[in-house]
Amino acid sequence: MTQQRIGRTPAESQERWPDLAGGSRAAGSPNVVVILLDDVGFAQYGCFGSTIQTPAIDRLAREGLRYVNFHTTAVCSPTRASLLTGRNCHSVGFGHVTERLAGYPGYSMRLPDSAATVAEILRGNGYTTWAVGKWHLTPSYETGPQGPFERWPLGRGFDRFYGFLGGSTDQYAPELVRDNTPAGPPRTAAEGYHLSADLVDESIRQIRDLRAVAPDRPFMLYLATGCGHAPHQAPADWIERYRGAFDAGWDAERDRVLARQIELGVMPPGTRLGTSNPGVPAWTDLTDEQRRLASRMMEVYAGFVSYTDAQIGRLLDALEATGDLDDTVVMLCSDNGASGEGGPEGSVDEGLYLNDRPQRTEDGLAHIDELGGPRLYNHYPWGWAQAGNTPFRWYKQFTHAGGITNGLLVRHPGGGVPAGGIRRQYHHVIDITPTLLDLTGIAPPATVRGVAQQPMHGVSMRYSFADADAPGHRHTQHYEMWGNRGIWQDGWMAVCRLQPDGAGAFPPQRPPATLDELRWELYDHRSDPSECDDLAEREPARLRAMTELWWAAAGRYDVLPVDNRARAERWPADPPAPAGSDPARARFHGPGGPYERGVAPRVAGRSFRMYAEVTVGDATALDGKPRGVLYAVGGGHGGYCWYLQDGQVRFEVAQSSVQTETVTAPFVVAPGRHRLEVAVDAAADLSARIMFTVDGVAVGGGSVSRLLKRVPIGSGRTYVGHVTSAPVSGAFTPPNPFTGELHELVVLPGLPAGAAPAVRRETADAEMREQ
Repeated sequence: MTQQRIGRTPAESQERWPDLAGGSRAAGSPNVVVILLDDVGFAQYGCFGSTIQTPAIDRLAREGLRYVNFHTTAVCSPTRASLLTGRNCHSVGFGHVTERLAGYPGYSMRLPDSAATVAEILRGNGYTTWAVGKWHLTPSYETGPQGPFERWPLGRGFDRFYGFLGGSTDQYAPELVRDNTPAGPPRTAAEGYHLSADLVDESIRQIRDLRAVAPDRPFMLYLATGCGHAPHQAPADWIERYRGAFDAGWDAERDRVLARQIELGVMPPGTRLGTSNPGVPAWTDLTDEQRRLASRMMEVYAGFVSYTDAQIGRLLDALEATGDLDDTVVMLCSDNGASGEGGPEGSVDEGLYLNDRPQRTEDGLAHIDELGGPRLYNHYPWGWAQAGNTPFRWYKQFTHAGGITNGLLVRHPGGGVPAGGIRRQYHHVIDITPTLLDLTGIAPPATVRGVAQQPMHGVSMRYSFADADAPGHRHTQHYEMWGNRGIWQDGWMAVCRLQPDGAGAFPPQRPPATLDELRWELYDHRSDPSECDDLAEREPARLRAMTELWWAAAGRYDVLPVDNRARAERWPADPPAPAGSDPARARFHGPGGPYERGVAPRVAGRSFRMYAEVTVGDATALDGKPRGVLYAVGGGHGGYCWYLQDGQVRFEVAQSSVQTETVTAPFVVAPGRHRLEVAVDAAADLSARIMFTVDGVAVGGGSVSRLLKRVPIGSGRTYVGHVTSAPVSGAFTPPNPFTGELHELVVLPGLPAGAAPAVRRETADAEMREQ
């Protein structure tokens, strides 16, 4: 390039503009849309045999390809890490979900710079990139309102983000983030809001805005819905479409779906149903009331999936309207198998499951007409999850076929993808990024932002587009999730459950003392894809070779150590705290929030104390009595709230959507400056004594039967001086700001429940005296 001439005047100078070609579409470079559903099983699309109506997803099958031998990692965060990077999940630090981090390379929950996402690569080649929906790839201790943001979506290659950072959220009152800033939903449930529609509204808006200013620039949209993760919530008219559709029960549904799968060619003739999972009762063994409740829970789930499918249909229509659809590669799959986390009875509130409290049938029947609505955080029974994984066994979190097998749909007529075909080559979620790079003509870069890149572990699936009989390019794939292990090699699958006794507890409660006590199973997926015939005794040499292969892969890809501890020991009691924070004390200088659960004070499962320095004026409310939120964590599905109502101090505990207890001090706070305190002293069984003081004088208290063991993931934000999410208490409506002046609020987390009362009290008193 010749040197640019710059003289004394424009007449003596030469203009030269930056090269803008990088923002233009190269020949044959398609748009990319990746749609990732959540906890939707292999058999829960119409085009895979389901009773659930999914016309938009069926359109993708009709106009593209169905991959019926496609696999994921068994839970959400690891699948997302693998999808976006093309690497095995442990190799990029995501051996589990972000909340269950550990101090080992495979479980750090920190995507390394050496594993650039497909969005980073595409953006570096002229693409506009958007992430919309669920993220769940930021370490919990980096989710604060001031970051750091390197591992938020905008730090990992996306130009814009609109969605939620955690593992789940309320579909009617989601905990949203726009780019790097916490946000609330634009409307309420009463005004017709639902997250699935909102996410697609945002996706369409971004596409139209881009086309208005850059009609030829390629884009990538990563749309990760909250459907069908709990809470199962959908507009009432969509639920009513399925009234009575599942009254025959989950056993009959499995039979019907398998017959339909064979008819559609999804499963080969002769495929058998895997035996029923331990703990799943026969439908005929349920009482009439149990069947009525279980049927309704499945109707709600089906309405949720169908409603979300309709939003996907709107997205496809919008792409067609802008002229982009046929020049866009569209991929759709789920992140793991259907979820058995509802347990044998299902649950009106997933917070019950998280806090080790099983639901009773009478609990569900008492709220049956509210299922799917904004009040509940409901989840269906595991019998329906088993049916949703037809013909396979087990569920999400397990490395048997039911946990890791997911249908993949690919539509791209402009890229040589034929219409209406089925592909049976074995593929894994790590193959999506290499396929997208292949289709866009972009080679995996050796470095990104100056950082040398790990090799990708996935392979492109493009070879299979034109040839259904092409030999597969993948020969082995290992699995590990929550101590469950598996390895596939050229059609054979060796698999091992952490829980050896076959009991129905989920997840495992009492694993063996050593890994050597566990029994490996062996299946020939070529003739037995549903894992009916265990060949471990007949093929000992093959099984031994495959288990040795698993251990070699575990060492190579950072899977070790295998976590064989009991469930209660798996969640870190004291995970890393945000940089510069003090886990023993949090001070808020006036109203603030929301603060994501990973950076807020840890008050679940333990004793704690709080004090607030406030000034109450003469006219702080219409009646002259102070009111409003001082401190709130969580929401109506589970949380705590310390607030004033009618001038009285209250502390409210929501164990779940349907279990709330309130303690009120019979004392009205007078005008003036005051120090308000609340002490929560937890016993070993999480019952607790609540005590209030005003200016050092005890003013009352009471007890609650149970505190929270964990704040639910989907409603875990903390607020000071107000609340904008679904509130813990039904006594007020958001934002319910504190009507006086909140100068300072301090939270002092104490010892976990079960510590000696005297020790708890002495420790808390000492901390209070230091303030």
